[in-house]
Amino acid sequence: MSKAIETKKAVVNEIREKIASSQSAVLVDYRGLTVEETTELRKRFREAGVEYKVYKNSLMRFAFKEEGLEEFNQHLKGPNAIAFGIEDPVAPAKISKDFAKDHKNLEIKAGVVDGKVIDLDGVIGLADLPPREVLIAQVLGGLNGPISGFANVLQGNIRNLVYALNAIKEKNEQ
Repeated sequence: MSKAIETKKAVVNEIREKIASSQSAVLVDYRGLTVEETTELRKRFREAGVEYKVYKNSLMRFAFKEEGLEEFNQHLKGPNAIAFGIEDPVAPAKISKDFAKDHKNLEIKAGVVDGKVIDLDGVIGLADLPPREVLIAQVLGGLNGPISGFANVLQGNIRNLVYALNAIKEKNEQ
């Protein structure tokens, strides 16, 4: 086998591993971005723990096909880059959306979340999710409400019992 084919196979395996180990991925068309804008985008991704890479579409097609995500391949037209969310599944979508808001040349194409291909609307919806800490607080707040209500009801019954016993005690003292 030639060295070029071995190199391409290694890149396909690298992409497959990133797809498998990532919680999400977002595909963007970076055509029209200046070098400074691309550097800024890469910096934002790096700070959030997101891997941002440019691969050949043909190599990405092989990798996504091998991972059972063939429907993703329809989005692989033109110059593309892909951002892999290793730690935070929302980070690639949120950073891409925020950056595209200020830089019209960045086009979000599609994404993958937990092994499912999502379209542009899905990526935007993912980006609009509140941060993980806020979601956890909302869930805990929702769980805490009924528990607090139940505790207040129980406390009210105990309070009424104390009032009744106190009234009986005062009546007997007279």
